Amino acid sequence: MQMPVLFLSHGAPTLALEAGETGAAWRQIAAQMPRPSAILVVSAHWETRIPTVSRAAWPETIHDFSGFSDVLYKLSYPAPGAPQMAEETARLLQQAGITAQLDDTRGLDHGAWIPLSLMYPACEIPVTQLSIQPEQDPAWHMALGRALRPLREKGVLIVGSGSLTHNLPAIFRHPPSEPVPCWVTEFCDWIAAKIKAGDLAALSDYRILAPNAVQNHPTDEHLLPLFAALGAATRIDNAQHLNQVMTYGLLAMDAWLFDAV
Repeated sequence: MQMPVLFLSHGAPTLALEAGETGAAWRQIAAQMPRPSAILVVSAHWETRIPTVSRAAWPETIHDFSGFSDVLYKLSYPAPGAPQMAEETARLLQQAGITAQLDDTRGLDHGAWIPLSLMYPACEIPVTQLSIQPEQDPAWHMALGRALRPLREKGVLIVGSGSLTHNLPAIFRHPPSEPVPCWVTEFCDWIAAKIKAGDLAALSDYRILAPNAVQNHPTDEHLLPLFAALGAATRIDNAQHLNQVMTYGLLAMDAWLFDAV
């Protein structure tokens, strides 16, 4: 069984309490896919210089945010870890010429546990995380994803968790009553068109070619998980574009499902 590949825009941590339309979309995505044997999340919220895989047997729930309701900090996602899959992930990266290391203590950040708590609330599927490298470019993260493809043959669901747009200072300045500005929609439309066209070359050079790229991503760590997902997919031009929801006026919640059966 070959699992598909998923990219999720994970949004604000409050999504765990106010799931709304996005939560419903994530539950539907989980329902339409085969049940994974394990889950590997490439999250925008774990940055390292060298690709690092968590080998924790029981990863803790990391509340890596501040200033929210106390209720949010009491939530947990006590899923088991996937130590053997973590070791296999590191081996695959090494075989592809990518230096990798293991971390025996790293837990699940909110880029992982919040989406999974809505998709797989029983906390039964083993899960681990792979870090991103903000010093590396999109093409490098595509190569990272390509190295992980064999995991899909073993029933592993690879999830890139980031955000299609991510300019937090602009979000704080944007009045909620105002429409979504063109500099956001034009960028989202460009990404969607290039995925539909299967144009990996243009996507990897998005910071130069995409309209308003730097305005939507002053730094690109929240888009790098998309490139890992693009690399892990065998083709992208037939991808399912899901949950085209905009929150806080500027934060796109788009999801992409690649290689769905």
